[in-house]
Amino acid sequence: MSSLKKYDAIVIGGGHNGLTTAAYLGRAGKKVLVLEKRSVLGGAAVTEEVFPGFKFSVCSYVVSLMKANVIRELKLPRFGLEILPLESTFTPLENDYLIRTADSDQTYQEIARHSLRDAEAYTRFGPLMGQIGMAVRPILETIAPNAIRPSVSDLFNTKKLLDHVKTLSSEQFEYLTKLMTMSSADFLDEWFEFEPLKATMSASGIIGTFMGPRSPGSAYVMLHHYMGDIDGAFRSWGFQRGGTGEISMAIARSAEHFGVEIKTETSVNNVIIKNNKAVGVALDNGDEYHSDIVISGLDPKQSFLKLVNENDLPDEFVKDIKNFRIRGSSGKVNLALDGLPNFTCLPGDGHHLRGAISISPSYDHLENAYDDAKYGNFSKKPFMDIILPSVLDPEMAPPGKHVMSCFVQYAPYKINGGWNDKKREAFGDAVIDTLAQYAPNIKDIILHRQVLTPLDLESTFGLTEGNIFHGELTIQQLFSLRPAVRWADYTTPIKNYYQCGSGTHPGGGITGSPGEMAAKKILGIL
Repeated sequence: MSSLKKYDAIVIGGGHNGLTTAAYLGRAGKKVLVLEKRSVLGGAAVTEEVFPGFKFSVCSYVVSLMKANVIRELKLPRFGLEILPLESTFTPLENDYLIRTADSDQTYQEIARHSLRDAEAYTRFGPLMGQIGMAVRPILETIAPNAIRPSVSDLFNTKKLLDHVKTLSSEQFEYLTKLMTMSSADFLDEWFEFEPLKATMSASGIIGTFMGPRSPGSAYVMLHHYMGDIDGAFRSWGFQRGGTGEISMAIARSAEHFGVEIKTETSVNNVIIKNNKAVGVALDNGDEYHSDIVISGLDPKQSFLKLVNENDLPDEFVKDIKNFRIRGSSGKVNLALDGLPNFTCLPGDGHHLRGAISISPSYDHLENAYDDAKYGNFSKKPFMDIILPSVLDPEMAPPGKHVMSCFVQYAPYKINGGWNDKKREAFGDAVIDTLAQYAPNIKDIILHRQVLTPLDLESTFGLTEGNIFHGELTIQQLFSLRPAVRWADYTTPIKNYYQCGSGTHPGGGITGSPGEMAAKKILGIL
């Protein structure tokens, strides 16, 4: 066993949050080492050339929630961050379609084509959700206080948050309460009548969760997806030029600019603990790296049930981590195409191919898909959130060819009989068959396909049960309860061992927020 040079901090995992923590610590003058198991950086925010000439955002595929101050403080545009706007959300229907764009007048006319009442309501809904999102942001950008034994700073921050809540109007407070507790379907039913509009909007409330649109709590997940912006444009979504891996690489270049050392193909076996204090890490090959602190960017179950011995942790904490809900529900199908899909309801090229394509025609479609998963099967007719990255960035595919990214629900991790090659291909077939109902030419233009089940996401990317958020975004797993009561401030029961992944407050998405706030907690500046 060899003893190698010592660092101020070691970060386990080269996902975007781990890289963010490292960059901030490097920026503060710390000597930092990042260790990534795979040959590529990014965790779930990664770009890979899966088939020759075809580049895919293999897992995470869109961006909106990246914090503006993180972009600014880490100088990310200088290092390659370039987000291209998604122009629309297109919902194909059996004999019609719904499309919403960044043009408010165009969207009004399109919704009015189906329901004038809904068009009028939509003009009020968006601003209200924006107001609530802005109202919630201070909570998301505050280190969660210790609810059991609050420190002086915890009490101060809690008072600030309570004072902030007092500034909300009665309408804002009412709707915030509803969004925290209701299902997305029930919440939207109070506003709209056109089923495809409601279903498509509710779909953002089920992404990455083992819930249907009628499940209580799904409204908060919907709000979570409303709270991002791009260059100040609230509730806008985009695609990173070069794929989401380029977001991770921009952060990595920033970190290296600040002196951070990054090693890939370096697998950590365990955190070295002496006298209940983290002092370094041991690799699978037996080498050791020593440091003053260790930070895990992995999910809570990996961080506490794999990297450390349970005997080094309080029994109650171990129980909380084991009870932390982290069920996988999503799969991914990446397609290399010989041309563009041709949708029967809206043939040819256009805005509808330059944004998100949502296979969510009705609540029943989404609930039936969820029902399949509840009983241990993949969805026969799944919900899909689709983009065509090569339409926005031609460098993602060879000339005249395209790539299609299909985020798919539901694909339960615990599937009847277990996942195997035959079941993976059957799941891929269900995705293609469902898509072909709206774009019949799709089967004729597929050159290659990559099908990823939750088991694949776990084994390849280290996501427990394939959960993209490192844990469900439910009320009992938010703020001071994420991932466990008393340990939501990025600290752990082990001295000098910290956490910075999406399993911490404020949760998942390509935000950089857990990574930023973990670093500022460590540095004592937030």
